[in-house]
Amino acid sequence: MARVALVTGVAHGIGAAIAERLSNDGWQVVGADLADPEQPLPQVQYEHADVSDETQVIALLNVIRERHGALNALISNAGTMVRKRLTDLTLDEWHHVIDTNLTSTFLLARASADLLSAAHGAIVTIASTRARMSEPDTESYAASKGGLVALTHALAISLGPGVRANCVSPGWINVRGEDLRPIDHDQHPAGRVGRPEDVAALVAWLVGPESTFVTGAEFVIDGGMTRKMIYAD
Repeated sequence: MARVALVTGVAHGIGAAIAERLSNDGWQVVGADLADPEQPLPQVQYEHADVSDETQVIALLNVIRERHGALNALISNAGTMVRKRLTDLTLDEWHHVIDTNLTSTFLLARASADLLSAAHGAIVTIASTRARMSEPDTESYAASKGGLVALTHALAISLGPGVRANCVSPGWINVRGEDLRPIDHDQHPAGRVGRPEDVAALVAWLVGPESTFVTGAEFVIDGGMTRKMIYAD
């Protein structure tokens, strides 16, 4: 039987790349997003869902139970950002980011735990290097990604050994295919800005058979930027 994966935030960018990679690897992929995919993949089963909403998450998992009867991997990638001065950030905006980026993972993991356990499956959360470093005016985003790192290792302990849980923290990933300057690439010790396919390859390994001894870990994929000391001229 084909392995079944649920990927959230698949309309574009990293989520779309993960869905495509897993599909190409032979997985049956269910992709969830509020938006329509920018470039739909015929082999992906798309579902409209707000994964920050408990009722919609339960309904999404019921669709998977009815159509597939199994779930081998959950990739919690849905996310949003509000850039706003701390003194201007509203409580509703704070909750929107936290609920979309962090609470969704709790809801998805809780609703799918039995299916994942039965399949000896894996959870992969997509956090960010912003869990450990920040630009101004990104408090809600940084808090949500830091929470994801902690939630992931908690899930690994609570759901193990039947379910593994790991976190991927990307740095600068060119999700829109923009034309970048040489300096943008050169500042990375790896020599270039990241691509969505880089993250998808790591996720594919983490949900695959060669990573069964890996759980509770965070994988930073940023071309070495968080290891680089930077001084002002």
